[in-house]
Amino acid sequence: MAKNLMIQGTMSNAGKSIVTAGILRVLKQDGYKAAPFKSQNMALNSYVTRDGYEMGRAQVMQAEENSIQQTSEQDLWQEEAAMIEPDICMNPILLKPTSDVGSQVIVNGTPLKNMPAKEYFQYKKKLIPDIMQAYDKLDKAYDVIVLEGAGSPAEINLKKDDIVNMGMAELVDAPVLLVGDIDRGGVFAQLVGTIMLLEEKERKRVRGLVMNKFRGDRRILEPGIQQLYDICHIPVTGVIPYTRLDIEDEDSLSERIDTSHKSVSILKKQLDIVVIRLPHISNFTDFNALERMDIVNLRYVDNAAMIGSPDLIIIPGSKNTIGDLKWMRYNQIEAQIIRCLRQDVLVLGICGGYQMLGDVIDDSCNAETGETIPGMGLLPVVTTFSRNKHRTRVEGIICNQSGIWSGLTGKVCGGYEIHMGESVVKTDVAFAKIRNTVDGLEYMDGCVRGNVAGTYMHGIFDVQEFCDSFIEMLCKRRGISQDSTHISYDMYKQAEYDKLADVIRANMDMDYIYRVIGL
Repeated sequence: MAKNLMIQGTMSNAGKSIVTAGILRVLKQDGYKAAPFKSQNMALNSYVTRDGYEMGRAQVMQAEENSIQQTSEQDLWQEEAAMIEPDICMNPILLKPTSDVGSQVIVNGTPLKNMPAKEYFQYKKKLIPDIMQAYDKLDKAYDVIVLEGAGSPAEINLKKDDIVNMGMAELVDAPVLLVGDIDRGGVFAQLVGTIMLLEEKERKRVRGLVMNKFRGDRRILEPGIQQLYDICHIPVTGVIPYTRLDIEDEDSLSERIDTSHKSVSILKKQLDIVVIRLPHISNFTDFNALERMDIVNLRYVDNAAMIGSPDLIIIPGSKNTIGDLKWMRYNQIEAQIIRCLRQDVLVLGICGGYQMLGDVIDDSCNAETGETIPGMGLLPVVTTFSRNKHRTRVEGIICNQSGIWSGLTGKVCGGYEIHMGESVVKTDVAFAKIRNTVDGLEYMDGCVRGNVAGTYMHGIFDVQEFCDSFIEMLCKRRGISQDSTHISYDMYKQAEYDKLADVIRANMDMDYIYRVIGL
């Protein structure tokens, strides 16, 4: 039977996922077999496991950072020779928002149905057996389970039916660390207010307080920390400094896709890559490998005037393809992309972005809006939505390409697919020949025409051979040299996870936390 610890927060984006990941990394370094767990996650950033199920990206990151780095890249499809494989049991319920008031409900990696918020809140306690079955599987296999809450445990209107914060902690008798975000201001009020709104039995579970994203001299905090203890009688077990770490974020609250501070201007020796910041953007972690490259200036743009004349425009995945295409039209972004094509800019669509690039999007089955609308007409592709979600991991090679894309011919590629519907290509100019690694089926993916390409593969830039070749192709077009000395993305991520562990060890009382866990 595993020991456990739960990380809850005073609000969304307080840093629960990162603190959870850091503690997991420390546990791994200290020789424990530890697993993440989040009973219910709401995010558009999802992932497909090796056996073809869908789960939240944050728990994948937490599992991945708790892995052993592979020493060879010979087998690209073994996920870093992971000590713990990302498992659907780590995130049994995933909510993918389809609108401001509704989400697709995914249970144990498989879509259940779309539900308005009111319906889901009435239904969710029926999912407790699924949650406990998932937890019990981890309980039998690991030494420690580090649970993560969602939002805040002090949402008093939601507490009665809670299955992810104190309700979850009670189900598995987990001690709790409460994380507050000092960078936003008011961290003492955050922590005290949250504690005061908890029931007495819930307060007893809170064994430590954590102040996250601190800037400045900790000594200035000490009088406030003492007063906080006098009020709550709960120790501050960590003051984590504001640290720049390149670790995958959970959702669109992430600063990395903030469009407010981005500039069109770039250095002459940089590639300018624009990602359209769709209202329902999904899987923006597809582009993290590009973002870390010194030669790349990656910009998320939600305004036509900000697009400029980049080297590449990427239309990313979307949880509402038709709605986001209409948004692009209304905001003149579609028109600007077409103007950029006339200036010899490259355009790449991924998943929903690929569907948008085609001739027609047919939603007769009412998977989204029930409409059939014309696409951008840039690829000879007709997409027909289905209520069945296609989920799989894939591997393959880029097809024989001509012209601009010829440098990619024969390069290894892969990733994962998550999409509702199928796209039929009217020509034989596919992007890649791939194999479904779940059932072994081989098929052609995507389409290429002129300066435009589309693919269903999420995570394609995480494959180093493809990513390097893609950047080399862009550099050649610009007549600039590519720095070939960068480390692999996998090695880079492992180094960032180790930095995170160092920050946790230096700024949290791990001896106390180990006692709380019972180690």
